[in-house]
Amino acid sequence: MPGPDIHVLSAGSALPGPAVDNATLAQRFGMDTLWQQWIEVFIGTRARHLALDLESGQLTSTLAELVEQAGRQALAAAGLGPGDIDAVVLGTATPDQLMPATVNIVADRLGINDVRTYQLQSGCSGAVQALDVARQILLAGSGRRVLVLGGDVIARFYDVTADLRKLPPAQLVNYVLFGDAAGAAVLSTEPGPGSAVVRALFTRLVGLGRPPGATLEWFGPTDRDSTRPAATEDYKAIEQHVPAMTGEVLEELLTATGWSPGEVDLLLPPQLSGRMTRLITEKLALPRAGEVTVVDEAGNCGNAIVFLQLERALAKLGAGERAVGVSIESSKWIKAGFALQGGGGESR
Repeated sequence: MPGPDIHVLSAGSALPGPAVDNATLAQRFGMDTLWQQWIEVFIGTRARHLALDLESGQLTSTLAELVEQAGRQALAAAGLGPGDIDAVVLGTATPDQLMPATVNIVADRLGINDVRTYQLQSGCSGAVQALDVARQILLAGSGRRVLVLGGDVIARFYDVTADLRKLPPAQLVNYVLFGDAAGAAVLSTEPGPGSAVVRALFTRLVGLGRPPGATLEWFGPTDRDSTRPAATEDYKAIEQHVPAMTGEVLEELLTATGWSPGEVDLLLPPQLSGRMTRLITEKLALPRAGEVTVVDEAGNCGNAIVFLQLERALAKLGAGERAVGVSIESSKWIKAGFALQGGGGESR
């Protein structure tokens, strides 16, 4: 027998500090106007939020603080309290510490106790992996409501003393692509006001034999003096593979739901950069789908981006309307996606 419908009741988000535009970033690092124009033309991201004071290099927000804020928003939007939650799942590439797990710190701050907690270590697609774990918990009958969290503080890997004019492209691009943020959603076996039902959801590793497209190191006492860069991004490999992988995810979602391209009302595309998001959206050519994008103003904020999109999508999705979301992770090449239907999905 099929399991119960799984509903996204609400979503919330948290962005640290004011937006940092390209002019501010260029001025801080002593780059000229040509560099600023390069960001706008070839990256296409206008601003990002950073949990970092660019002058001092000091962090202004921890991941736990941002995730807590997003979690509170999602719970309030769903009309729920800490005692209504049966499990908590967090996806992140940048936990505050190896131990204790950030998910447990956040649960404690939210007043959630005596429940299952899971922390998934992953890049951007960790958000969909976390949604998938929550969905499986609910389908197994192990609870009625799960708080799903995602976020990253990538600015902690910035070296504000670096001379960007001397950095290779694989390191330089990180200073302009990424932003810091957190997001949250509540999944339930019961619908609620403004909720959407999950019609399909999957995540799959597809990187067999393919070199990583991105790396993020965690240095310890024995290797903290390594000459390896803390973060790298193979932007050319990402430009080559992500559009095709996005098309594959969309095709699989449409097959799973039985929807045609013309029946999709909202598209939540991968959010690496403003330019790539636009190219991918044009290539998918969904004839009537509105685009839900946040990367132009928030940057690529890793595991938060899907939740920022969900927050906006839930506000737009009418009863019976259909949305598809795609998330691609380049670290070892994971493709993930989900399909939602508004209004509890009364019509298919």
